[in-house]
Amino acid sequence: MTSKFTHRSKLPTAANSARSKILPKLSKKDLGHLIPKRGGTIAPVIASFLLKTSGWRIVGEIPDISQAVVLALPHTSNVDGVYALPSLFALDLKISIMGKHTLFKVPVLAQLLRWMGIIPIDRGNKGSVLQASIDKFKTGEPLFLGLSPEGTREYTKNWKTGFYYLAVGAGIPILPVALDYNTKEVRFLSAVYPTGDIEADLPKIYAQYKGVIPRHPERLSQPLQDVNNSAN
Repeated sequence: MTSKFTHRSKLPTAANSARSKILPKLSKKDLGHLIPKRGGTIAPVIASFLLKTSGWRIVGEIPDISQAVVLALPHTSNVDGVYALPSLFALDLKISIMGKHTLFKVPVLAQLLRWMGIIPIDRGNKGSVLQASIDKFKTGEPLFLGLSPEGTREYTKNWKTGFYYLAVGAGIPILPVALDYNTKEVRFLSAVYPTGDIEADLPKIYAQYKGVIPRHPERLSQPLQDVNNSAN
């Protein structure tokens, strides 16, 4: 049986400290003109203040591209959104997520959901979800689609790989984002351009999360545990 982390001390922190010093602070003014934006003026100011007050900051770099699959990792707690959402608003960055198409049947609610960046998807027809997502990108419209490959806030042995085949099918890069509770950073990491060889490309993504500490380390997914164990 695979063992799981039970203490923060089992996760290496040296990589964290080094990375937090290397990655530059990221703000709204650093985003290129191709990147999808919300177009807010007041929200970024308020969100930036909330992040600063809580001691969190945004670091890294986002390439000036109009489309990407964005990975939110590690996701071990509902509290993650408390820091992730203000970070998006502070950057004025628009990242869309998928939601049940039935929610859009109410006009007023549908308008709100679209403003929030939620894309209607019929999850009842699983075979069409991947293709429907690819088709969204094929329109050519600016779109950053946020996905959580762990698929749960609890420990999981494997990631769901739909995000990879979506990126391959749409011909777009994968942008990993990390929430590190040790350094209180939301990190935008290096984009990975999938080659179609998933066995070669996934390790490139895993490696970027080395040393990242989630809110609940014992729930860290096995691929990220393996990355951290290899650093010891």
